[in-house]
Amino acid sequence: QVVLGELGGGLAQPGGSLRLSCKATGTMWSINVMRWYRQGAGKERELVASVTKDGTANYAESVKTRFTISRDAEDTVSLQMDDLSPEDTAVYYCNAPHFFRGTYYPPEYDYWGHGTQVTVSS
Repeated sequence: QVVLGELGGGLAQPGGSLRLSCKATGTMWSINVMRWYRQGAGKERELVASVTKDGTANYAESVKTRFTISRDAEDTVSLQMDDLSPEDTAVYYCNAPHFFRGTYYPPEYDYWGHGTQVTVSS
C-alpha cells in the first residue's frame, strides 16, 4: 500500500511560479511512474506530466514549455510550474499506478493524493 501526500499550491499571479511536491510512503517497490493530474472546475481530470524512476518525463502539450517534473528521490516527485496562466487554475493530484513484477495494474488500482489547489489570478 502507498500513501501519496502533496505539498505546495496556493495563489499565484499570471506569469508567476509555484512548486508542488508529492511524497510517497509505504511499499515503494509497487510504484515506478509518478504523475501529476489536474482538474479544473467543471472540467475533466487531465494528465499534466509523468516521470519514471529513471527520470524519463512526459508532458501535456499545454504545459510542456512551462512546467518541469522531476523525480527528486524514489519516493518524491515535484512539479515546477512557471509562467502560470488562469487556465492552470485547478486542483492538482499526485498519482502513481500500481506496479508489480514489470506489470502496471489497471487504473482502479492507482494510488492518489488528496489534491492541492492551485489558483492563478490577478
